[in-house]
Amino acid sequence: MIPPGGTLGLLGGGQLGRMFTQRARAMGYEVVVLEPDPLSPAGAVATRHIQARYDDEAALSELAGQAAAITTEFENVPAATLSWLAGHVVCRPGAGSVAVAQDRIREKTFVHDHGLETAEFEAVRSIEELRAAWSRLEAPALLKTSRLGYDGKGQATVDSPAEAEAAFRSFKSVPCVLERRLRLERELSVVLARGHDGSVAAFPVGENVHHQGVLHTTVVPALVPDSLAEAARGLAVRVVEAMGYVGVLGVELFVANGGKLYVNELAPRPHNSGHYTMDACATDQFEQQVRVLAGLPLGSPALLTPVCMINLLGDVWKRGEPNWGEALALPGVKLHLYGKKEVRPGRKMGHLNCIADTPAAALALAEKAYQLLTA
Repeated sequence: MIPPGGTLGLLGGGQLGRMFTQRARAMGYEVVVLEPDPLSPAGAVATRHIQARYDDEAALSELAGQAAAITTEFENVPAATLSWLAGHVVCRPGAGSVAVAQDRIREKTFVHDHGLETAEFEAVRSIEELRAAWSRLEAPALLKTSRLGYDGKGQATVDSPAEAEAAFRSFKSVPCVLERRLRLERELSVVLARGHDGSVAAFPVGENVHHQGVLHTTVVPALVPDSLAEAARGLAVRVVEAMGYVGVLGVELFVANGGKLYVNELAPRPHNSGHYTMDACATDQFEQQVRVLAGLPLGSPALLTPVCMINLLGDVWKRGEPNWGEALALPGVKLHLYGKKEVRPGRKMGHLNCIADTPAAALALAEKAYQLLTA
């Protein structure tokens, strides 16, 4: 166990790292962040910011020498970096788990091999494999790059062989997954933590709505039957245990074909849809990340109030400074900004957590606050 007062290390300096760092420091820990961006949101609140590339061995040695344990805030840290660090210091999650989640081919194969459902898919590494995959799956389909895709990036809807081939070439012929498009009924997610001792704490199921591939709202409790919510949580626990995962994991799920659950993606870190925990749960997802990394017991994931999280993208600033006063005058509206200096359309700048007596009321409150911000 690393007691408060110790030093924790973080690879990556974005908003997830910022919220982890803020929580860790509130709990008495020092935090060293390794991140190349000089304007890193996490680096701005850390004890120390090592500004270097993720493959800079001197910087990695410095990080490993200062931190008692290291975690990540995004899944695309080079595998060689994680492997090197794991030889010198405790890393949670481990390189093997991150390697599965950062590659869609490995991820979907892993899930399928453990008896869980995904949308039908085929690995595609060449035009010839794409043509063969199309003959088996056909339209409607999605072509997704195997690596580095998020928030709708690196994927294309394809309805013909010609569209599929054009999309593949636009992705520079990198390895991809061709996936049969499901008729979605709902999108859910489960964020959970697993400790080094095998203990698991799963947060309540969130119901998600995306706009143009980017998460817009998460409502908790999800507006689904209790039986479906329990099945979703049980499925997420099966995934985290099958991986032998140690850390916080986000499991994205589709509901389709008459209420059937499908695993969409795994995120080996705190998840955007878990931000509601910061104001609505006994322990939030970032405190769980600190607890797992430091070897502390997991906290209670109990939900204290219905809540809706709504993302604030750079588009909210398109008419100038948002109307903070009007939105925050609404009872139950909580603001979290990420300390990003440059506002850009589509860039995640912050979020609101809106608490109310029912999930439906929380959603209505979030939409009202959002409208006031942009009015």
